[in-house]
Amino acid sequence: MSQPVYALNLFDVSNREEYLAYSRRSAREVEAHGGRVVALGRFRAAAIDSIEPRSVMILVEWESIEAFESYRNDPALADLHPHRIDGTSNYIWHLFDKLEDLRPILRQVC
Repeated sequence: MSQPVYALNLFDVSNREEYLAYSRRSAREVEAHGGRVVALGRFRAAAIDSIEPRSVMILVEWESIEAFESYRNDPALADLHPHRIDGTSNYIWHLFDKLEDLRPILRQVC
């Protein structure tokens, strides 16, 4: 298995009922697939105007990229993911490797 990864989810809720149908079940399924919600947030302000703000932020730590992919591709969850898609708009879903510090990135620059 690979190292832990973070999934940064930024989005707007476009259909409350659809997103509620997703969120009622997703936390349990995320955990069952090796994920853990690290942070939830509501947009406050843009410190730098580089992307259009989204109203919701969810940060999930996954045990590995394989754990993340197992959540995304589990056929038993085929009925779950459409609720996320239909309940949100402007979705950004980026994956980041977990680092203890920035030395690996800074070595690449130098």
